[in-house]
Amino acid sequence: MTRHVWLQSYPAGVPAEIDASTYTSLVDLMEECFRKSAGAVAYSFMGQDLTYAQTDALSLAFAGYLQSLGLVRGDRVAIMMPNVPQYPVAVAGILRAGLVVVNVNPLYTPRELEHQLRDSGAKAIVIIENFAGTLEKCLAATPVKHVVLCAMGDQLGRMKGALVNYMVRHVKKMVPPFNLPGAIRFNQAIASGRKVPFTPVSCKPDDVAVLQYTGGTTGVSKGAVLLHRNVIANVLQSEAWNAPAMARVPAGVQPVMVCALPLYHIFAFTIGLMLTLRTGGKLVLIPNPRDIPAVLKELTHHTIHSFPAVNTLFNALASHPDFNTVDWSQLKVSVGGGAAVQSAVAQLWFEKTGCPICEGYGLSETSPSASCNPVTSTEFTGTIGVPLPGTDFKLLNDEGQEAAPGAPGEIAIKGPQVMAGYWQRPDETAKVMTSDGFLKTGDIGVVDARGFFKIVDRKKDMILVSGFNVFPSELEDLVGRMPGVMECACVGMADAKSGEAVKLVVVRKDPALTEADVRAYCKENLTGYKQPRVVEFRDDLPKTPVGKVLRRELRDT
Repeated sequence: MTRHVWLQSYPAGVPAEIDASTYTSLVDLMEECFRKSAGAVAYSFMGQDLTYAQTDALSLAFAGYLQSLGLVRGDRVAIMMPNVPQYPVAVAGILRAGLVVVNVNPLYTPRELEHQLRDSGAKAIVIIENFAGTLEKCLAATPVKHVVLCAMGDQLGRMKGALVNYMVRHVKKMVPPFNLPGAIRFNQAIASGRKVPFTPVSCKPDDVAVLQYTGGTTGVSKGAVLLHRNVIANVLQSEAWNAPAMARVPAGVQPVMVCALPLYHIFAFTIGLMLTLRTGGKLVLIPNPRDIPAVLKELTHHTIHSFPAVNTLFNALASHPDFNTVDWSQLKVSVGGGAAVQSAVAQLWFEKTGCPICEGYGLSETSPSASCNPVTSTEFTGTIGVPLPGTDFKLLNDEGQEAAPGAPGEIAIKGPQVMAGYWQRPDETAKVMTSDGFLKTGDIGVVDARGFFKIVDRKKDMILVSGFNVFPSELEDLVGRMPGVMECACVGMADAKSGEAVKLVVVRKDPALTEADVRAYCKENLTGYKQPRVVEFRDDLPKTPVGKVLRRELRDT
């Protein structure tokens, strides 16, 4: 196959390359937005708006506060919160002070949190009080010296904020008791920061901006080192890729993006937070995407142009009876990432919104976007699309050489968005980086004549049945289209005869669906060795907060 054959599949006007030197740092990108869009709404949260001018002032005060603690350029500051306005303010303050953002999953256990804080060497943490009890249990074993406590209502004004905090603490009882002596409240930190001088820090392209920890699904969680230029490149790549669709937003209308994915996840951090800053758009912050009725109620108040999400969220929203209470008529871009989008979900979403899901692909290690389907697509391709501008893909065989034409191979990625390496893990970095600068992803893919790549599965998820490869994604996509099935997942299980056998876990949409129905459907559509040995029904599938199915947990039960 001719190298870069995918360029022929680019929509008109999308460039083959981007210029990542447009900004020297993310601070430059943010401050340009603060100047150009000062009066515009930056963040909408629970009916309250925060402008870019307010974000500018709050983050400057927060940066001053962090410097007053004695934190110096390159020090790490953790953020452990859901999607609340304090998150983008904290990010901007940390970066403006020349510090490094460490995004932390707020649902971590004390053991997981301790690992990340110790590994990153974080000296401070900004945490919402709902999870302060987790921090209390491990704080003494970490290098953290400064704790900034946030509450859900901090940025909602005095009256509404007090009411929201009362409801969260005393009615819904979402804040377990905790004891963190010496912690300072977020609003106090801002007030303190306004009284101290702030010294601007000149960040450079090769300075570390973010430590983004991998999910740990392939071992101990590692910090992907994302430089300022990595994230900038991915923002500009994504902007260029979305341009053909976003150009249809009427002139003078502020673009609006829904941020239902958690900001601690790199998909939301880059494609939600940073891309919105680049475009001067409004970001609608959704603190709990699992509360589907609340999400839909919030969205009735907005005209939506862009919606990045994962398969499970698209499915849950489109299947909800209140879906049509939202005006989806102005939706221009629906990007699916984080996990494979299933064709039945894509079809349902397109039928209900008229906006196709453009499946993309990436990793924490690629800031995250590496490929995407064209936003001009009118049908679901079942692929991860083509490499983004300035990005190169190749498929490697088991010997590390380029796979033969037409043969599957491990996807390897090269581009300006690829991480500098794993934090203080040169050995782990060496395992995934090739001598010519490609990142080995662990995902097995194939590519067609137009340059569209398709993942056939992860190396570790492949099931070996009597010497035959079974790829879970194939079964999941097939059974996911079966009438009566809400969602499903497929894993391997030990088998004395065949080495491994297939276990299929199904969540019913129709309570009348039986095991016999599923088996008959699989027998009709799958060759013998691919058919499930075990069919199990459950009320739901174990998932990460981002919506990725935890196959590991299904294997263990």
